[in-house]
Amino acid sequence: MTDYLPVVIYLGIIVAFAVVSLLAARLLGPGRPFPAKLQSYECGAEPIGEAWVQFPVGFYLVALVFIVFDALAVFLFPWALVIRQLGAWGILAMLMFLSILLLGWIYAYRERILEWK
Repeated sequence: MTDYLPVVIYLGIIVAFAVVSLLAARLLGPGRPFPAKLQSYECGAEPIGEAWVQFPVGFYLVALVFIVFDALAVFLFPWALVIRQLGAWGILAMLMFLSILLLGWIYAYRERILEWK
């Protein structure tokens, strides 16, 4: 349990900071909402047209490809730090992981997801 004591202390500091910040904003901030504050913010311009806009599917596909490569970065760097302790099984597991990500990249390339239209 003593190994996790710094993590618990850090978590307590984070929660305390969040609570104190929210309470300070509530106590020190102006408590007088006026009509302009309650409206949607549109960069100072009056809203024109509908609020619902349909985005092209390409935005979502690029986001999914980004998540794939973000997962690569999240798992690759810690693995590189402990590669000597993992041995052959660690290298094999990472090669399997990289091959799955490579298949995803090949699929994205063949479907032309990475091309901006």
